[in-house]
Amino acid sequence: MLKGTKLYSIFTGTCPVCQNESMYTSSNLYNPKKTQEMKERCSHCDTKYKIEPSFFYGSMYVSYGVGVAIAMVAFAVTYFLLDLSRWHIFLVISFISIFSLPIVIRISRNIWINI
Repeated sequence: MLKGTKLYSIFTGTCPVCQNESMYTSSNLYNPKKTQEMKERCSHCDTKYKIEPSFFYGSMYVSYGVGVAIAMVAFAVTYFLLDLSRWHIFLVISFISIFSLPIVIRISRNIWINI
């Protein structure tokens, strides 16, 4: 992935303009207190991350799409490749959905700010 592309910024969580600094205060995705904490501005190019007060409400829609895509992939793998029962498929999809939530939150915010 080339630095300077939108995909680089989306997958690394760096500034959408200069890509020299992380937008988040903590790199630990599984710290519940700091998963969504973002810096106000980029220290390199002074880009403001929170463009307006409720800017990231739009990322909820992106989050829904990303979450559904992950659940569909999990379903396809468990149903077609592993041939599990419905109960086991439900458990696997639930487990994956719960533990991928911090990743989905950050990826959806990164997608939304890079659009």
